[in-house]
Amino acid sequence: MNRLLRRLLFAMILGVAVYGVFALWSGLSSVAESLARFAWGAFAAACGLAFTNYLIRFLKWEYYLARIEVRGVPKLDSLLTFLSGLVLTVTPAKVGEVFKSLVLHQTHGVAMARTAPIVLAERLTDVIGIVILIVAGSAGFAGGLGWAVAGSVLVVAVLVVISSDRISGGLVAMLGRAPEGSRRARLAPKVSEAWQSLRIMTTPAALLWPTLLSVAAWFMECLAMYVVLRGFGEHTSVLVASFFYATATLAGALIPVPGGLGVTETTLQEQLYRIGGVPAATATSAMILVRFATLWFAVLVGFVALGLMKSRHPGLLAEKDAAPPEPT
Repeated sequence: MNRLLRRLLFAMILGVAVYGVFALWSGLSSVAESLARFAWGAFAAACGLAFTNYLIRFLKWEYYLARIEVRGVPKLDSLLTFLSGLVLTVTPAKVGEVFKSLVLHQTHGVAMARTAPIVLAERLTDVIGIVILIVAGSAGFAGGLGWAVAGSVLVVAVLVVISSDRISGGLVAMLGRAPEGSRRARLAPKVSEAWQSLRIMTTPAALLWPTLLSVAAWFMECLAMYVVLRGFGEHTSVLVASFFYATATLAGALIPVPGGLGVTETTLQEQLYRIGGVPAATATSAMILVRFATLWFAVLVGFVALGLMKSRHPGLLAEKDAAPPEPT
């Protein structure tokens, strides 16, 4: 837990620094003035929409558990396990959400190598869903389709690697050829098992339903962007707000920094100001509020869920070495 808290503290300090720079750049007095006229009920609605995103994505988690035939996990435990992964939302590309696999392993004995690929499948379908939202909102925006093309190329590349026996088999075989007893050699069976789970979850038939759920889930957070702008009296359309939020989210996901910090904020603020015509101070305030509603609120929900899970399973994370696993 100490390592978890250190990571979160670092991300929070980085976040405060990023938001402080934006506030200074836009003018503290102007930002304070824009916040003074904000309708705070819109922020509560944005948090509600973000929570709806988590619930929809939980359905995807349940779908993937069923695909790899993980049975016998009570629905409440499964929900709390999924939500507890939000604690590490601020990790690069959200790879820390593999923490869910650790929780499931310690509470229900499910092998981590079996469920860890769910995180990759979730991220893949999330990217596809976000690209679809970008395409839907990109009409009339110079460069909008460029983001869609970039995301599509990334998705296709990942699918080719996963679906190709030659490529994926070669990658796994490279581990198997490591010197006997080495860390790479010990990892080979686990990587092979994880890859097989990932293959099951990324067949064309298995991608359709999760991708539709991803579109619905991330549209909730696009709506949160729209609602926050309305709270400032801005009349940006739902599609345009979706374009801004989806492109910023994709940019943050593609660059491996904690929670997309700095990248997502810059992309979102610049689009609101330069393309959407939102005043600089309002664009900065809207960006900060949306990030609190969709990023830091997720971390809070994760901590609450983890606390509830520990109350149901007192032995969870009790071991000294029970820390979120490093991505391999």
